[in-house]
Amino acid sequence: MSAGGGTKAIIAALLANAGIAVAKFIGYLITGASSMLAEAVHSVADTANQGLLLLGGKRARREATEEHPFGYGRDRYFYSFVVALMLFTLGSAFAIYEGIHKLEEPEPLTSPIVAVVILLVAIVLEGFSFRTAVGESRPLKGSRSWWQFIRQSKVPELPVVLLEDFGALIGLVLALGGVGLTVLTDDPVWDAIGTLCIGTLLGIIAVILVVEMKSLLIGEGALRPVIGRIVSELEAGDDVVRCIHLKTQYLGPEELLVAAKIAFRPALPLERVAVAIDEAEARVRAAVPEARVIYLEPDLDRTPVG
Repeated sequence: MSAGGGTKAIIAALLANAGIAVAKFIGYLITGASSMLAEAVHSVADTANQGLLLLGGKRARREATEEHPFGYGRDRYFYSFVVALMLFTLGSAFAIYEGIHKLEEPEPLTSPIVAVVILLVAIVLEGFSFRTAVGESRPLKGSRSWWQFIRQSKVPELPVVLLEDFGALIGLVLALGGVGLTVLTDDPVWDAIGTLCIGTLLGIIAVILVVEMKSLLIGEGALRPVIGRIVSELEAGDDVVRCIHLKTQYLGPEELLVAAKIAFRPALPLERVAVAIDEAEARVRAAVPEARVIYLEPDLDRTPVG
């Protein structure tokens, strides 16, 4: 996985979530808090998710084969999609089920101070993980808003880790609120409500990730600014009249397919056409480094005059 894949952020999240999951399960066994159990399962799911992201990055580096001539770059999209599904099933669905169960059969908490201490420590660790993910994402985010970055990023791992860590932090606050209100009111229904809120939050995040990862897995084209640079470079040659049409698609986070039909000057010798195509490809690759697979079709400008 390239540096752009956010390996540092993934490993930081994996280590943090693994440690937090153990602490939360211990807290649940001591206190019996359903929100603590929901958070523990959430952390287990997140730990497995980071492992899947690392596996996807490793498998995406495989060499192209006759069966897969464009390589395996989309493996990173596939495993990110699986992560979104796991977040929904193991995180959201379980938390909602546990919350409903506790609403129907409320149980008093024992040693709630243990839950509070574990949740506070978990907030610190998740905050470190989230800060790492933010730092890894800033160079790729540029001037875009965080929401635009999540919606438009072609690198799947960082948006996944960002949303997971953000959801984990908010979930911990909700769990802390549920336990705290249960202690203040001596009513365990608040713990169940906190659990339901955690499940709903995870469900929303999972749906966002499923939609975005599905779009990447099917195949997304380049953004308008990138298309503009490609067209400009194609039309920069002396022998090029104009770019007739252009199609792009990401074969992986750092590999863009570019296919274009270019109108050349009439009566241009075949040798000069070949040279002009090579020059156009070189200009595009210099301006858009991820444009690694380029197919250019020469044509004549048949635009009606007048």
